[in-house]
Amino acid sequence: MPPVTERIHTEDDFVAFGLPGTPGTDEFWGAARTPASVPADDGGWTTLFLRRGSPASIGFESWSEPVPLRRWRDTDCWYAQVHMPQRLRVTYQFLVDGAAYADPFNPVGAGPDRSVAATPDAPAQPHWPVVGADDVLPLPRTRLRWNSERLGGRRTVRVHPAGGGGPVVLLLDGDDWLYLHPAMSAFDSAVAGGEMPPVTLVFLPAKDRAAEFTRGSGLWEAVRDELLPLVAESGVTADLDRLVVAGQSLGGLSALNAALELPELVSRVACQSGSFWWTPGVKDLADPFGGPAGGSVAARLRERPDLSGLRIAFDVGEHETRMLPHCEPVETLTAEAGATVRVSRSASGHDRAGWRHALVRDVAWALG
Repeated sequence: MPPVTERIHTEDDFVAFGLPGTPGTDEFWGAARTPASVPADDGGWTTLFLRRGSPASIGFESWSEPVPLRRWRDTDCWYAQVHMPQRLRVTYQFLVDGAAYADPFNPVGAGPDRSVAATPDAPAQPHWPVVGADDVLPLPRTRLRWNSERLGGRRTVRVHPAGGGGPVVLLLDGDDWLYLHPAMSAFDSAVAGGEMPPVTLVFLPAKDRAAEFTRGSGLWEAVRDELLPLVAESGVTADLDRLVVAGQSLGGLSALNAALELPELVSRVACQSGSFWWTPGVKDLADPFGGPAGGSVAARLRERPDLSGLRIAFDVGEHETRMLPHCEPVETLTAEAGATVRVSRSASGHDRAGWRHALVRDVAWALG
């Protein structure tokens, strides 16, 4: 369901959001900086979004259905006054005739066609620089061409020695952390600030997430036998004996499965919103979340494997109401199997914009 929206009735309603002048005038647009939030009666927030010139809808990532904009009288001002809950950071786009656009009034972007909104009570994300939709993120200098015999095909893997390099941090869905969210800069900042030791970031892109991140794909044998030797030969300082795997959604599922199947390879994990609803054939169900709590991973964990060598941080978005019933039993069962476990909740839905702080924090914790 879309969130509750409210119609604006007078120009004073815009003034409440810090917007002077008559909507649609040059003075008004010159002062426009949105989204802007004011407290709502229920403890949440009323947030104003603006677009100039044409109708559109707001598409929110994994939080709600699209919200249509309303036109203010006969002006070029289109708006939506959206109710948001406490503690929410969310990625959104303006949707126009099948195309997606970033919000030009929002300086916080995530790639060329996305913006990030945060309620005033959403926790800060230290180390992550503000980047606009038009900004081009820096890329690691070291680029590896990985022709995988096990997985088939070629992919480009980037490697970055933060602080000079050290333990390997394997970032699944690496292209998202390269091109949409400035992970390289964030890790550089955390290392410079003394919050983690120098690390070597390996940005691993996925070709087919559903195929590669589910059990039996051969991904982790390929990482062990093909990718990590390439990293060792790259000339970048990298401690292959201390590997941290960071994965989100299906990537989080894959990381924990790797720890279960190849504990000698994967013993440190930062898992965010792991897709623990997954079981073989679940995609054929009318409701993929309607299967047994914790899916196939929980079933394996109930067999009480020895996970005493595993150090794993779990994080899930506070607003992921369908994910929490699957993640919570996996968190509990992993600890009962002997792993050292950390559990936290991010102020987000199923959204990388909300996972950013936990990514850096939990990788540092996993290194111990």
